[in-house]
Amino acid sequence: MTSQVSSQAEQTDGSVVGEQRHPGDAKDVRRLDRVIIRFAGDSGDGMQLTGDRFTSETASFGNDLSTLPNFPAEIRAPAGTLPGVSSFQLHFADHDILTPGDAPNVLVAMNPAALKANIGDLPRGAEIIVNTDEFTKRALQKVGYDASPLEDGSLDGYNLHPVPLTTLTVEALKEFDLSRKEAERSKNMFALGLLSWMYHRPTEGTEKFLKSKFAKKPEIMAANIAAFRAGWNFGETTEDFAVSYEVAPAAKAFPVGTYRNISGNLALAYGLIAASRQADLPLFLGSYPITPASDILHELSKHKNFGVRTFQAEDEIAGIGAALGAAFGGSLAVTTTSGPGVALKSETIGLAVSLELPLLVVDIQRGGPSTGLPTKTEQADLLQAMFGRNGEAPVPIVAPKTPADCFDAALEAARIALTYRTPVMLLSDGYLANGSEPWRIPDLEELPDLTVQFASGPNHTLEDGTEVFWPYKRDPQTLARPWALPGTPGLEHRIGGIEKQDGTGNISYDPANHDFMVRTRQAKIDGIEVPDIEADDPDGARTLVLGWGSTYGPITAAVRRLRRAGESIAQAHLRHINPFPRNLGAVLKRYDKVVIPEMNLGQLATLIRAKYLVDAHSYNQVNGMPFKAEQLATALKEAIHD
Repeated sequence: MTSQVSSQAEQTDGSVVGEQRHPGDAKDVRRLDRVIIRFAGDSGDGMQLTGDRFTSETASFGNDLSTLPNFPAEIRAPAGTLPGVSSFQLHFADHDILTPGDAPNVLVAMNPAALKANIGDLPRGAEIIVNTDEFTKRALQKVGYDASPLEDGSLDGYNLHPVPLTTLTVEALKEFDLSRKEAERSKNMFALGLLSWMYHRPTEGTEKFLKSKFAKKPEIMAANIAAFRAGWNFGETTEDFAVSYEVAPAAKAFPVGTYRNISGNLALAYGLIAASRQADLPLFLGSYPITPASDILHELSKHKNFGVRTFQAEDEIAGIGAALGAAFGGSLAVTTTSGPGVALKSETIGLAVSLELPLLVVDIQRGGPSTGLPTKTEQADLLQAMFGRNGEAPVPIVAPKTPADCFDAALEAARIALTYRTPVMLLSDGYLANGSEPWRIPDLEELPDLTVQFASGPNHTLEDGTEVFWPYKRDPQTLARPWALPGTPGLEHRIGGIEKQDGTGNISYDPANHDFMVRTRQAKIDGIEVPDIEADDPDGARTLVLGWGSTYGPITAAVRRLRRAGESIAQAHLRHINPFPRNLGAVLKRYDKVVIPEMNLGQLATLIRAKYLVDAHSYNQVNGMPFKAEQLATALKEAIHD
């Protein structure tokens, strides 16, 4: 096992796995520097919960980690079928890592469908733990197996552990007053206990979680805890598992601080709350549930104590309409959605551009077009975010690069919206939203000051000396118009989608005024202050790989691998896509070749080519899954030597 894991680790990130034996122990304990585990089964087998609990214990142990949940769109997909397979992949290590890993070292397959759907991703020598109880003739035929792969020799290249998980779980719970079907539901906890023993994971957190989750069902709570402990004990006593493994905490991977495991959607929700507190504004979310953005609505609805108001609207248009109304009323207003919802919200986003009010539009991108792939990831909404409105309606775009970075991206999007009085698009995606990693909880003094000044009185003097309020009299530096709360005496003003006269805000059909207002709104967005982009280029490379959003992890892992192999390559990553950093053009011109990997058909590359006249090379993938580091490393090496 150890030599095989070592080989796989080199394929994944270039690191070598070590081995350590503890003399005198009943079983050997081997030391690894990283492991990639994938739990797979029916969508009703609890694989997401199992993976989440293993991840939580791994985070509390102090490992660096990255996760990749992968599940079907159906609430309950057909049992025992390939489309119904749900999986959860976790990569954890004793050092800094960036991706969920290219290929699992360990596969836990709860049925034949899970095995067949995932076996192609495993390297030879990987560990496979299968639930033999589910390998019935009918289940095998359902997924196209003519004979059992457990018996026909097709798995001889792997370390196969046939375990009757269902039978063992039912036997462990025979003292409980449960039907067989109820007892079988705890088999995921048995598997979790076994893997927790196998990799020396803490157990206290999982037992505490089960006690809390099933507090109102004490029999179910006790049964799940018993199954979890039975799985641990099985690993300790069975002869089939002669070795367990240790992955030490990643003590040197993190700066000093307090950490927790966090998903992208949770980090984004926390970032929105932090932004509202730093701005001293109530937070309003107007949203319609849509995968994969719904978790943000669920989370924010729990935080009324922070002045958060959540409104679950009857449709996407009502959600953003309510949010824009809340912005007019003086709230930090947010609407959350995915690609199809952005299309429905586009008219109101254009209205927000015209009204020049702060509004955060959070798009958790998924596979499209139309309904597309609701639970799969993609980056194909970039051009929609840039241009998906009638008329000249420029909107700033911010894109987080990791799950934890969603917190900072939310603060940055709020800064731009509040400072420049504009709607802002925040482009996350399903990979970031559902994936997780350690996050250092920031100190309050590290958070930016986002306080705003509402208009409080007249801001313009007419020729006759009369003092009046002009709703479109702009700040000379930011070009932002004043934000006047409705009901403030003397600040009554007109809003709406019809073009306004510069300064007064009166309705205007004057051609010259329209030309001026269109150019002014564009100049306001072009003038937004964003940090310069930095190119990581230690060797003076001739090739630059440029990314945006969630491609950061796979790109960086690929770049590290190439540099360890002696290749020279530079890397830069965009958070701000509209406006681009001011120095981006100069950075691009330093390189002979620019390669842009994207989970679309080249949307950022299109923008880069158009703006900077750079012959950017696209490397694209639209299969609903994130890039693999090995895949990118191969493509980038070819680009370097082309």
